[in-house]
Amino acid sequence: MRAQDYQDLMLDNNITGAMMEFGEDLICTERYGSRFMQGYVEDPNGQLRCVKERSDERYQSLRDFFTSIFLPQGYPESVSEDYLSYQIWDTVQAFASSVTGTLATQAMLRGVGVGDESATVAAATLTWILKDGTGMLGRIFFAWMKGSKLDCDAKKWRLFADILNDLAIFMEILAPAFPEVFTLIVCVAGLCKCIVGVAGGATRAALTMHQARRDNMADVSAKDGSQETLVNLAGLLVSLLLIPLVTDNLFLVYVLFFFFTGLHLYANYRAVRGIVMDTLNQARLTILVHHFLQDGCVLTPSAANPEEPLFPVLYRRLNVKLGAPLHMLVTRTSDLERAQDRNKKNYLLTWNRDAETACVALHEVAGTLDMIQACVHVELLNTVLHSELEQYRVQVSTLKAIQNKAFEVPIDRVWETVKQTHLLMDQIFPEFLKGLIAAGWVTDRHLLDFDEWRTDWHLLAKKSD
Repeated sequence: MRAQDYQDLMLDNNITGAMMEFGEDLICTERYGSRFMQGYVEDPNGQLRCVKERSDERYQSLRDFFTSIFLPQGYPESVSEDYLSYQIWDTVQAFASSVTGTLATQAMLRGVGVGDESATVAAATLTWILKDGTGMLGRIFFAWMKGSKLDCDAKKWRLFADILNDLAIFMEILAPAFPEVFTLIVCVAGLCKCIVGVAGGATRAALTMHQARRDNMADVSAKDGSQETLVNLAGLLVSLLLIPLVTDNLFLVYVLFFFFTGLHLYANYRAVRGIVMDTLNQARLTILVHHFLQDGCVLTPSAANPEEPLFPVLYRRLNVKLGAPLHMLVTRTSDLERAQDRNKKNYLLTWNRDAETACVALHEVAGTLDMIQACVHVELLNTVLHSELEQYRVQVSTLKAIQNKAFEVPIDRVWETVKQTHLLMDQIFPEFLKGLIAAGWVTDRHLLDFDEWRTDWHLLAKKSD
């Protein structure tokens, strides 16, 4: 059934249902998202009269009130399908983190001397300044080192931030037990928390962009803040009840910390695992390419996302440098000519057999599809070099032939292996791209980690012309 036919059928069903609900005198209907519908009928005086759905108006008014406060306008149509499940688990983890944060704050205050008559204000102030200063430097350094990675692997870094946050809280709780190195422990914990702030804030923005489906990122972000504020308020109330119980009871502090930390990590894992991204990154593209080579079809986003690794993967594979400068690929003019042999694409690819590294250089005119094709090519090369090919069904004989020769030819013949994979890409990629589009993947933008180097390697040909 075509999309337009489906919409027409739904419209007919809505009209039929509305006539049964409001009566045969119905003139027109209107709805507010999917939450409720009302109709208009003509009264004896010829005036239009609004007739609402028959329902419990008090319950509906209360529900609409809380919906308008804590959910984006137009929910659920205005957000992604994974929004509700993610927000539920995100609420649970925020509550658990709020409670453990209170336990850490109490330990920190005790450690800097609150309640100790021998402690000085100057010493406590110096400790706090060192903690904040270390954190500020760490925030700048981490953003410099990993800022571009946070968009590409938002789910992985989101989970990393929450694990690091729990580690920082644990250090703060332990710090008073080691007064000789209290300042050092507090500074390290502050450094971790500032990294958490960068990673958590950046990945939250990336996930908000994914969830906002009507260019309503600000609204989704604002309502997420309202939800978190409410949860933190609930956590604060629970903490007020717990603080008198845990004061001077270190065993209970540790029991509560490990309980709520376990809940926090589990809720975070469920929240992140429930996200269904339809934009390609390297991990999701790897999954798609392997399934395509095995079965000849492309997985949908809902099928591929659960397979995306959320922790570092330790299997052997090529190191990849995307958007590399030309000198990382070739050092001689003859090598540049070999790289272009039978290659009409807007990227160059090379493989360093000794360093187990693949480098991709992009042409100045390379677009999104060229970048996706280059990454598919890298995964194809990685599959040829490091996989048991019996499991694959697509071009198995060709894959095996390339694999058998790859490690036997001299170093200067590595270009022959690359050329063979180029020929194979010409056969595979058009069908793979059609599969991406049919499965619902976004192909006009991506989350692939390309650097900014762009090269024009056709200058020699232009001069000769």
